[in-house]
Amino acid sequence: MRRDVDATLAAFLDAKEQSAPGPELPPLIAQLRTFLAGGKRLRPLLCVCGWYAGGGKGDHASAVRAAAGLELFQAFALIHDDVMDASDTRRGRPSAHRALASAYTAGGGPARRAEEHGLGAAVLLGDLALIWSDELLHGASLTARSPEQVLPLLDEMRSEVLYGQYLDLQTTGRLSDDVETAVRVIRYKTAKYTVERPLHIGAALAGAAPGIHAALSAFALPLGEAFQLRDDLLGVFGDPRETGKSVLDDLRAGKATVLVALAAQRASRREMRSLRARFGRRNLDERDAAVVRSVLEATGARQAVEEMIRSRRDEALTALGRAPFPAAAVAALRDIAGFATARHA
Repeated sequence: MRRDVDATLAAFLDAKEQSAPGPELPPLIAQLRTFLAGGKRLRPLLCVCGWYAGGGKGDHASAVRAAAGLELFQAFALIHDDVMDASDTRRGRPSAHRALASAYTAGGGPARRAEEHGLGAAVLLGDLALIWSDELLHGASLTARSPEQVLPLLDEMRSEVLYGQYLDLQTTGRLSDDVETAVRVIRYKTAKYTVERPLHIGAALAGAAPGIHAALSAFALPLGEAFQLRDDLLGVFGDPRETGKSVLDDLRAGKATVLVALAAQRASRREMRSLRARFGRRNLDERDAAVVRSVLEATGARQAVEEMIRSRRDEALTALGRAPFPAAAVAALRDIAGFATARHA
């Protein structure tokens, strides 16, 4: 499936490059190709699994096209996310706005405008990925058994992830013990968008009955939350050589994760002083991060998040065991559940 999705993306971008209105666009497309390289392709895999779970048989070209569209949508979301978070790296390489700033000066642009240019160009690149994602997804819906079921799901997915992103933006920088709000952020920013809606879109392309969508949700939502909880742990305790991202970014940005909210709930006055002195500081260094990690460990927040991941994975697998999906779809989704919750990157 990954090979099929990658081939679809490559052919689509080749066509866009050949029809470019001017010589300035191909370098931007090249940056998009670089950004797309190395992703886990989780959403595309789930989309195709949803197609099989929904009873899809024979040629799965429409599901692969939709899956490629979801990967472009993910590129849009990540490029803009890195701009908002001022992240320097993504997948072990410079983030899009940093790479575009470097390309600008390498092409003779004045250094004083490099950062401004990189940010503006990255916003446009994200917009371009969003527009082209829409083109692929709408094209896939035209070949669906029930196209009227697909487009509302796309609209809901886009609205949900932007709502989740706004919640994230609103809570970032605030040291809060509000675990409930932190969970709501991950439900909308990640769980629905990363797992539930890709499965729903694939199932809708196959013309699945409403009962299939409900069974997919019962599996998807706890798994999606567990996926993001793992991501939050990796964002603080992970190995940058494996994650491709700094373990300082989330702490510097002041990401109001479930991990941090649990620590704030449980911290002593001394531990809270340590957190307040460091959390959300743009100049936070590795020594400061080590102090924050020690608080996350001492309060039991890290272990509590691990337990939340396990319980949500178990909930998802229990729902999967009851689901009326073909055996091959069940096996694939079980494998994905294991990878999504036990990963190191």
